[in-house]
Amino acid sequence: MAKKQIKLLREEVEIELELEEDDEPVLPIFELFSYPADFTLQGLYEKLSNGEIVIPSFQRRFVWTQLQSSRLIESFLLNLPVPPVFLYADKSTEELLVVDGHQRLKSIQYFFDEVFGDKVGGKEIVFRLRLNEHSEFNDKKFSDFSEKDQRRLKRQVLRSIVMKQVDPDDDSSILHVFERLNTGGTGLTSQEVRNCLYEGKFNDLLYELNDYPSWRAILGKDAHDKRLRDMELILRFLALCCSGDDYWKPLKDFLNKFMFKNRKGKKNDELKKLFMKTSDEVCNQLGKKPFHKKAGLNAAIYDSVFVAFAKNKKRIPKDIKERYAGLLRDEKFEQLISAHTTDVDKVEKRFDWVRTELFG
Repeated sequence: MAKKQIKLLREEVEIELELEEDDEPVLPIFELFSYPADFTLQGLYEKLSNGEIVIPSFQRRFVWTQLQSSRLIESFLLNLPVPPVFLYADKSTEELLVVDGHQRLKSIQYFFDEVFGDKVGGKEIVFRLRLNEHSEFNDKKFSDFSEKDQRRLKRQVLRSIVMKQVDPDDDSSILHVFERLNTGGTGLTSQEVRNCLYEGKFNDLLYELNDYPSWRAILGKDAHDKRLRDMELILRFLALCCSGDDYWKPLKDFLNKFMFKNRKGKKNDELKKLFMKTSDEVCNQLGKKPFHKKAGLNAAIYDSVFVAFAKNKKRIPKDIKERYAGLLRDEKFEQLISAHTTDVDKVEKRFDWVRTELFG
């Protein structure tokens, strides 16, 4: 299979990854219960305000302009059709997670609050409709409307499709629904999707660890990767180090399951110490940017060396740096880090090879 190398923009972490044609999970047949809910705008506003409808963490970046949001509000006022939003009922909390419709829902909330977007420099932007200058609603905020028009807008309906997974007995389908609804343009990375779907204490830990000084030195970049690939590397290490004996392909699905299993953060303290100590040791012994090749950071070298260090911290040989340099010159090792690197046999051979060469 052809290997594709991804080189990110200069301000981002450069990471060399292999994307394989069959690097997609084999999915079960899901049993989903879904129904249309014709919520009024007032009802949606109240649900957003009281936390019954939740905007997941990845979606919290609101990108619409005031003109775009104004045209949405005008569509309701003119009785024009508006596409439905998709909500997912979380089994554990019964919160409605926004799968599709973030910009529309926040526009509605902003208009009723009369404040557009977040504060900038401590200042609030008043949400006044930006419409054709001949429109009777142009330059008006919600409180400028007559009582009749206020009631009419509140009673407008935005159809919502509410989904809940019946089988398998988890919430795994939301991952795939989200991907399919949100990848028509620039595709979301796997970690961006996880960041949305598995928000919680473990996801917060990944953000925290991503700022760790030794880790930033290993990456060779102070700035975070905009597509969260640096966070995915942390997840990759933790999953392979803690559950590598049960590894299966595709890696993407393996990481999904590990993050879902640990989302509540019960092992956060243990995982935090593991990652920080390993990062410190690797940085001290191998220096800055030890896993970089011409195309950037090689994830296959990184994961095998990081796991080997984590499991052999108490018996690091004095000539570890020389051993590592020799490992990188080894032609057989080059084969293990250059093609089909997520195959089960390649992962097993690569990890065994690194452990033997560095710590044997």
